Amino acid sequence: MEDGASDWPTFAEKARKLLSEDKVATVFGGWTSASRKAMLPVFEELNGLLWYPVQYEGLESSPNIFYTGATTNQQIVPSVDYLLEQGKKKFFLLGSDYVFPRTANKIIKAQLAAKGGETVAEEYTPLGHTDYTTIIAKIKEAKPDVVYNTLNGDSNVAFFKQLKDANIAASDLTTLSVSIAEEEVKGIGPDFLAGHLVAWNYYQTTDTPENKTFVENFKAKYGADSVTSDPMEAGYTAVYLWAAAVEKAGSFDVDKVKEAAKGIEWNAPEGKVTIDGDNQHIYKTVRIGEIQPDGMIKELWNSGSPVKPDPYLKGYDWAKDLSAGS
Repeated sequence: MEDGASDWPTFAEKARKLLSEDKVATVFGGWTSASRKAMLPVFEELNGLLWYPVQYEGLESSPNIFYTGATTNQQIVPSVDYLLEQGKKKFFLLGSDYVFPRTANKIIKAQLAAKGGETVAEEYTPLGHTDYTTIIAKIKEAKPDVVYNTLNGDSNVAFFKQLKDANIAASDLTTLSVSIAEEEVKGIGPDFLAGHLVAWNYYQTTDTPENKTFVENFKAKYGADSVTSDPMEAGYTAVYLWAAAVEKAGSFDVDKVKEAAKGIEWNAPEGKVTIDGDNQHIYKTVRIGEIQPDGMIKELWNSGSPVKPDPYLKGYDWAKDLSAGS
């Protein structure tokens, strides 16, 4: 086990150590897109295998990475469609200033332009930024129907607390976040978040027999007050998918495992997932949820069946120019 210390060069350095010194068969890890992009060349150079468990901005596919979190068409695109269907046309885009929010917002702007929505403003703050009074004033001025939130980490704590201080409740202004799961709700406080929306592929409340067992086992090990979340579940799922690929390959050899992984299915806590052999992402069910006063997330909508991953958004006419410059 190595700690990337939320520092991108450290992620690359630790990845190199794991592969070249520790000779590990595979690595599970990474969090931000910046950490993944720092590790990607190391895994490709040394032909290692990384299982990355967090939703991300798409427009990527590496032969040495399996992506078990959502790509864009399994989170961002359907959540924008959902908001448009709810009559939310005017979007205020708010994000932390790094890879994921900037790429996500590029995609959202193209989608809104094609679907009759409107981007009324687009604002970025540095990672770790904690003063949102100016941004909140801009939001009030812009009068959006929804704030699409791609802030990460501590910035969410500050933003939602200051939103409440400004007497703006979820009933006054819809926000939809893609980086706030149960763990973050617990950290920020449900009082500040109840009624706000999130988009993921899994919630602690997801109703599958596998999830009932997963949550029970998790609480038995980590305490009754502990919560599960989408990245945890995607990390957990990754281990089982890798194990299934190793068993099928009869080998820990990276090239053999990759070949064997194509089309593997598993009943995960989120529901059935399948590895797409073309891009090493997985089929995932999309879920829109509303944060409840008790800190749990109530599912409002789901895609009905697992969605085929489309990291380069090839299935969308409005996205054809997006991957060209990436």
